[in-house]
Amino acid sequence: MSTSNRPNITLYTDSTPNGIKASIALEELSLPYKTEHINISTNKQKEPWFLEINPNGRIPAMTDTHSTGQQIRLFEGGSILQYLADEYDTDHKISFPRGSREYYECNNWLFWQHGGLGPMQGQANHFYRYAPEKIQYGIDRYINESRRLYGVLDKHLKDSKSGFIVGDHISIADITTIGWVIFAGWAGVNIDEFPNVKKWEEMMSAREGVSKGSAVPKPLKIKEMLAKSPEEADAYAKNSSKWIMQGMNDDKKKE
Repeated sequence: MSTSNRPNITLYTDSTPNGIKASIALEELSLPYKTEHINISTNKQKEPWFLEINPNGRIPAMTDTHSTGQQIRLFEGGSILQYLADEYDTDHKISFPRGSREYYECNNWLFWQHGGLGPMQGQANHFYRYAPEKIQYGIDRYINESRRLYGVLDKHLKDSKSGFIVGDHISIADITTIGWVIFAGWAGVNIDEFPNVKKWEEMMSAREGVSKGSAVPKPLKIKEMLAKSPEEADAYAKNSSKWIMQGMNDDKKKE
């Protein structure tokens, strides 16, 4: 890395499936960065100063001093991952040479997560855990679609010689997906139904970069909570539902 391209990164994030992907990438690249905890339960992501960084009011977001010397903002997890790969991954630790077959295959899975798995599992989370009234159609619709997508990934990983989603090493395709797989049980998806995905998750979670990145800005305890007590999970979801619904009401008032 040249002296003119040293990172000045601040990551704005919370411990969610989307939030941890940026910190995992930063840890895998061994890049220095500062962290600002955006506690989404307090609607900090809707404050004016943060909307200057991400006008969509979501996490993760990131600022950096670009190689041109300009301060820039990044928002949306996929954009952040592509930026980190383009700007700092000259050794292709989490990416592949531009124009290669693996490069385009990596993009396929990056957009698969952002356009498919993330939105569908996110809706499964909402209807299964947070909705104030249980709408069975919504629960079934989004859990079943999430399960279908897990089946797509499971079939793909079955044929992976390396165990990774693309090529012979970890990439942003793996990084963008792992957070959602960690939270599978929270969305009502039984990971045991997908043995190749489960094996991949265990391999990923054993990596130091993934382990460290998953603990930013605070340790993930979702699996422990689900394993320990369904009642504790239900209580957590009920409490979370209050601020989620309040946030939805606040957004509606601003329309």
